[in-house]
Amino acid sequence: MQRKFNGLSILLSVWALISCLHDIARAGESGTAPLLLANEVGLKVNPANYLVSEKYDGVRALSNGKALRFRSGRPVDAPAWFISKLPAQALDGELWLGRGRFEALSGIVRKAEPQDDEWRQIKYMVFELPEAPGTFAERAWRIKEIVAQTRWPQLVAVEQFRVADRAALKRKLDEVVRGGGEGLMLHLADAAYVTGRSDVLLKLKPLLDTEAVVIEHIPGKGKYLGMMGALRVQSPDGKRFLIGTGFTDQTRKSPPPVGATITYTYRGLTNTGLPRFASYLRVREEF
Repeated sequence: MQRKFNGLSILLSVWALISCLHDIARAGESGTAPLLLANEVGLKVNPANYLVSEKYDGVRALSNGKALRFRSGRPVDAPAWFISKLPAQALDGELWLGRGRFEALSGIVRKAEPQDDEWRQIKYMVFELPEAPGTFAERAWRIKEIVAQTRWPQLVAVEQFRVADRAALKRKLDEVVRGGGEGLMLHLADAAYVTGRSDVLLKLKPLLDTEAVVIEHIPGKGKYLGMMGALRVQSPDGKRFLIGTGFTDQTRKSPPPVGATITYTYRGLTNTGLPRFASYLRVREEF
């Protein structure tokens, strides 16, 4: 009996090792790479230690000089001429169409057959050099050099600037939001290249946003009779709550299905950890 158990343990260990190696190989083939993800700006953050840039409402994309890939590792079906313009240096950035044009951009980059006239409107906004040495301030300078050498108007180095204090940061945020922008990003100026969710990279927006999974459709009443009135959702930490605002009539007629992941905005948390004034934004795009 013991020999059978030991034999089974060995087989399970071998299977786990093979599975792990398979996942690593598949990740290498797909170009999937760990990325740096942002936290929210905290009350004790000194913005003078950071380089600040606009937060672009685009689609995250990584380039290895031969192909573009979404954050998920899936290839971006960009035109050959667009790919051919990319420099050999690995780049991290956002495909961007303009302020407030995320939905149009999403439709363009999802097409299996890219349309040249649409892709000529897209800019690749570069904000990082994956695995490059030096501080972020040094990498940001190198990005500007690479973009200047490439001489292609659709390749843009994201402008990085400094602010003296939180008051100056707030003024800049107000300026960007008034112009239709989404918010600001803060990247620690002396940070080496890192990946994962980290305080090295922070985001600042007038509204916070996060994601939850749809678990139930609540029927509408009154003017929404016969449509969806609200969504019952579950957050990653297991909390359940209703979202009843932010929907167009079309979304209420054809709501996100149960099981879909949505993005919603909110204004802080209650004492019980639930979001205040949660409002639907969109279905999370699986890029």
